[in-house]
Amino acid sequence: MSETLDFSAHTPLMQQYLRIKAEHADLLVFFRMGDFYEVFYDDARKCNALLDITLTVRGQSGGEPVVMAGVPVAALENYLAKLLKLGESVAIAEQVGEVGASKGPVERKVVRIVTPGTITDSELLADKQDAPLLALHAAAGRFGLSWVTLSQGEIGLLECSRQELSGWLARLNPAEILVARDHSAPGQPEALAVVRAPVAARPAWQFDTPLGERKLCEQLGVASLQGLNAQDLPVAQAAGGALLAYLEHTQGRALGHVKRLSVLRATELMDLPPATQRNLELTQTLRGEDSPTLLSLLDSCRTGMGSRCLRQWLLTPPRDRHPAMARQTAIATLMELGFDPLREALRRVSDVERIVSRVALRQVRPRELAGLRDTLAELPTLAACVPPGAGLLNDLRAALATPPGVEDLLRTALMEQPAVWLRDGGVIATGFDAELDELRAINANCDAFLLDLEAREREATGIPNLRVQFNKVHGFYIEVTQGQKDKVPDRYQRRQTLKNAERFITPELKAFEDKALSASERALAREKFLFERLLDDLSTFVEPLALTARALASLDVLAALAERAATLNWCAPEFVSYPCIDIQAGRHPVVEARLAETKGTAFQPNDCRLDAKRRLLVITGPNMGGKSTFMRQVALIALLAAMGSYVPATACRLGPMDAIHTRIGAADDLANAQSTFMLEMTEAAAILHAASEQSLVLMDEIGRGTSTFDGLALAGAIATHLHDKNRSLTLFATHYFELTELPAQKSEAHNVHVSAVEAGDDIAFLHELQPGPASRSYGVQVARLAGMPGPVLRQARSSLEALEAQKVGTQSQVDLFAAPPPAPVADEPQALRALKALDVDSCSPREALEQLYRLKGLLT
Repeated sequence: MSETLDFSAHTPLMQQYLRIKAEHADLLVFFRMGDFYEVFYDDARKCNALLDITLTVRGQSGGEPVVMAGVPVAALENYLAKLLKLGESVAIAEQVGEVGASKGPVERKVVRIVTPGTITDSELLADKQDAPLLALHAAAGRFGLSWVTLSQGEIGLLECSRQELSGWLARLNPAEILVARDHSAPGQPEALAVVRAPVAARPAWQFDTPLGERKLCEQLGVASLQGLNAQDLPVAQAAGGALLAYLEHTQGRALGHVKRLSVLRATELMDLPPATQRNLELTQTLRGEDSPTLLSLLDSCRTGMGSRCLRQWLLTPPRDRHPAMARQTAIATLMELGFDPLREALRRVSDVERIVSRVALRQVRPRELAGLRDTLAELPTLAACVPPGAGLLNDLRAALATPPGVEDLLRTALMEQPAVWLRDGGVIATGFDAELDELRAINANCDAFLLDLEAREREATGIPNLRVQFNKVHGFYIEVTQGQKDKVPDRYQRRQTLKNAERFITPELKAFEDKALSASERALAREKFLFERLLDDLSTFVEPLALTARALASLDVLAALAERAATLNWCAPEFVSYPCIDIQAGRHPVVEARLAETKGTAFQPNDCRLDAKRRLLVITGPNMGGKSTFMRQVALIALLAAMGSYVPATACRLGPMDAIHTRIGAADDLANAQSTFMLEMTEAAAILHAASEQSLVLMDEIGRGTSTFDGLALAGAIATHLHDKNRSLTLFATHYFELTELPAQKSEAHNVHVSAVEAGDDIAFLHELQPGPASRSYGVQVARLAGMPGPVLRQARSSLEALEAQKVGTQSQVDLFAAPPPAPVADEPQALRALKALDVDSCSPREALEQLYRLKGLLT
């Protein structure tokens, strides 16, 4: 692009900048000039608005004033962090040429592109969250997704339908999304709005299946994707090709550590739609805060990589119960034999996962390598803290074996406390390289050498006031007063004449000067060379170190879950093969913790039993009585069990489960033109289409967003459909007391209610689940607790008594649960009736041909 543009009217420096900007038109370009990164023209105006940095005008170029702004090199990471949070991407152009090596400005080129989905710097990343980069492609009515988290070195692939897309995006929570330029499939904009990640448009030709398959095979080092269970994912392969092309563009190097492939399929993971993740407050509260949530309660991990692994386990629970059972066995062992030594040892572990990825990308810093060295030294002690036994713990302990040679390499190469930045020097250990030691010795012994030389020259020349000195203009010299210059030997070469003195240089001093003046620069250059060679050597250890990092993260999660189970008094769930949710004294983990923390009160536990003959519970009772809490706690217990954790109950038995669907609360989505009721019906419709016999469904107050009769009719029809058609294990909370008649007509439906006690105008909520329907909702009493004015309460109570009296005198209600009337059937065409009457199996070939001609005649 830059070759077709004419920048000749600009100054040489601005020509260089404009060529770089033309190649990165969609990015902010940080242009290195000494101790600052400068931005120009529109980039400067944008940074002025986003970063609140000063906008200036310096001279002219091309006949126009040069608008510019700058940020200090030392503060770059702070400004990058702000820009990345705002969804911006930055190209960093460094000085790569030598100052004064040629005419014109120093050569610069883009050495790094930083985008929200490609960051690996610890200063720019949250310790406990990943920042995945995701590519999205649509073809043949399917969506293909491919993603990578650079700190993990694993590419993911999956394909899904339009209806499943938003759920997968919410689950993966990408930091940046790549899409084909000028191409948007139906449903794509709505799904992208769920995660609100910055979107980068890429050339459409990069989203090509054959190209993607070839690039994936090259990256993973395989001849075919068949052995990786990814051959039947052509749309995802196209997305994978675009993903790898973008990474090559932004990183400027091969991704040597990305060698693993993860293929996700809807049939293998428990479905957690966005509404479920939101309503259960798994990682964020309904207000968008990080705490209190289920994740914040569970996360007592000692390392950032453990916290990230815990999040992944929570949001991607497998349907297969074997991984969960293996994790629970490991937790039981840790609880029995002790988890405190392991957790204490994990405190001394660095974030190996991210350090290894930065080694592979050659972006690692000296202090991070020191942290890796110290962690490797700690591994034998840590492995000894893992309780003995077979199974998962044994596998993880084996993975902690230090790759031979890497610890010794780091220990001998690095100083005990290396400098933060390589540019500061002081990174490579003394004794690692003889040339570096010599250069450092020159600097360290400079004063001693000069004093020794001065003493020797005084003795040799007999000049008692001879001095060996240095200044930045003339370098090193021997100074002799004018009265003593006749004693100067012939080997002295005059360097400068002063009024009262002469300055000389000797071959020995000149040789030392050449060494000393360049020693610092040469030492720093030597350190940079040795550090790069160290990274070359470490690159061979990237894969085994990545396995060690994953083992450390898993151990951290298991130890944290063991600590949570012991501290919070949780139990191990039992898995069975038949439909079942049998929870004894279950508790909502987050509410229980908050009650204990803020009020010092105990949580009221409740049982829940659902099975093949008890599939739907109609839950009634007062507002604030605990219906929603009870429903959510059942779902959270089921989810915790699926991820492999213990659960907040005294006993728990669970059957197979493929999804958790929730419709809870009143909200709207005005940005997408959805009212409260429309959003309610949309979510309910999605549940009715997706839920199966192995799904857990929570329906809370369905039908409340419209008129009473409309809402009651819809609630009755939805409950009937869930019972008769979906046959899911369903908790159906409602204030429509008419729905309590459902169990009388449907054998697998049952009534339960949360209890309350009324005393005059006051009400006490017992939060206890009891069999049978509730008698009333106590809405007026709850309004009184909320501080409603007395006149309003009196009028409401009077109106309520009148309405209840009117209802008693009316006739019995309409049957809400009758089977739906059959859909009207249009008159069938004559040809269709003839086709249905045709006995194909008894026709000879000739008769079949005659019948075909007859049908054709009926259609014309």
